[in-house]
Amino acid sequence: MNTVGPYHNRQETYKYFSLPFCVGSKKSISHYHETLGEALQGVELEFSGLDIKFKDDVMQTTYCEVDLDKGRRDAFVYAIKNHYWYQMYIDDLPIWGIVGEADENGEDYYLWTYKKLEIGYNGNRIVDVNLTSEGKVKLVPNTKIQMSYSVKWKKSDVKFEDRFDKYLDPSFFQHRIHWFSIFNSFMMVIFLVGLVSMILMRTLRKDYARYSKEEEMDDMDRDLGDEYGWKQVHGDVFRPSSHPLIFSSLIGSGCQIFAVSLIVIVVAMIEDLYTERGSMLSTAIFVYAATSPVNGYFGGSLYARQGGRRWIKQMFIGAFLIPAKVCGTAFFINFIAIYYHASRAIPFGTMVAVCCICFFVILPLNLVGTILGRNLSGQPNFPCRVNAVPRPIPEKKWFMEPAVIVCLGGILPFGSIFIEMYFIFTSFWAYKIYYVYGFMMLVLVILCIVTVCVTIVCTYFLLNAEDYRWQWTSFLSAASTAIYVYMYSFYYYFFKTKMYGLFQTSFYFGYMAVFSTALGIMCAMKNTQ
Repeated sequence: MNTVGPYHNRQETYKYFSLPFCVGSKKSISHYHETLGEALQGVELEFSGLDIKFKDDVMQTTYCEVDLDKGRRDAFVYAIKNHYWYQMYIDDLPIWGIVGEADENGEDYYLWTYKKLEIGYNGNRIVDVNLTSEGKVKLVPNTKIQMSYSVKWKKSDVKFEDRFDKYLDPSFFQHRIHWFSIFNSFMMVIFLVGLVSMILMRTLRKDYARYSKEEEMDDMDRDLGDEYGWKQVHGDVFRPSSHPLIFSSLIGSGCQIFAVSLIVIVVAMIEDLYTERGSMLSTAIFVYAATSPVNGYFGGSLYARQGGRRWIKQMFIGAFLIPAKVCGTAFFINFIAIYYHASRAIPFGTMVAVCCICFFVILPLNLVGTILGRNLSGQPNFPCRVNAVPRPIPEKKWFMEPAVIVCLGGILPFGSIFIEMYFIFTSFWAYKIYYVYGFMMLVLVILCIVTVCVTIVCTYFLLNAEDYRWQWTSFLSAASTAIYVYMYSFYYYFFKTKMYGLFQTSFYFGYMAVFSTALGIMCAMKNTQ
């Protein structure tokens, strides 16, 4: 048995035996395991006590009985009122069942007491499991309720490697809307690339013509002329950004997140990670730790090129920026989970394991990457000299202000991915298994191209207004995609789900903030680089 919890709150789960179910007579099971990913996802496997042997049918048999006093009845009534479902595994195949139901008036409550199991086998492997809940018994205080089960084995033609196909939902994930959204995003990419090429080619041609004409003027005419445009800031455009330490740390973290996303999607396309509990999260943690040199290399080299001297501090901030955000959010939600006695409460041993990964794997690998980055590409190689005195920034129209550019920069990147966001949200927050990672790879490529095109235009307009503070503007104009994704998560919560309660709400908005932040840093990295 795994967990039990409200149907509408997928992440609010409790141990199966937190409800007063009884246990069968069998005391041991042949295989049981719990990985780091399972522990973080709140998997709480407990043996049911049901005696099931391979290809051995069992007629309806009572395996235990519940002495229903008032407290136990109230626990079952509360579970039925909140539509509690439970999850169990047979040979790692998940099955779900409902605890009970109420009558139409909501006055009487009934418990399903009979688990009717039908197990399909192919050769010597289990390939299919079905659970039917029967035996509806009214909950009356101070009575005894007998719990029973039966097992029916049947031969199946399903191959062992295809046994998880029944849990997938092709009609949902491969719907024509999904295909249309991909096509629509590709059209946006073609349009944006053409638009950027046309604008830059025409505008730059005019600028070059104007600047070459100005070079023919004498000094007096040039001084009296109306000088403006991007060429006027060529001596300041390579000036180090403000707060270079945090800027380079963010860039390094963004490079690492992009590498992790790319590798995990490729692995998920090759391997069916959804067939094992917690395998996706375990893979992501392993890949994140293994790609720490990427963070150190890009962050350390950029910090060195900007003249930074506190490289050890930059390395520490870069290494722990994302882990601190994730662990801080998890730590806050963990307090609520402990208060609720939920299975999502992370055990102390798991916390220690995650901290050990951060200090003994991520930090040393980040140090290696930082040293390589500083030595291999840490020397400034700017094509022109940086002026000793910063050029004053002239006044410009309101729509050329960095704040306006930042706010508008994330609209088109979000527009290219928001349909895919719906499918990803539904697979995580509802009962769907996401498996179309080819779509996700296409959307990632589209997102890269769209954000690059948008920020090229934003940066050009900023430089043309003789404002050389392009680094943070370029970074934030792409990172503002995260704001629109987080705003969309509010819409999804209120209009696409029926979640309720402090635990589920804090879990949802806490981890959506983590997801949006990581997405924003990843988008911003590609453009600033």
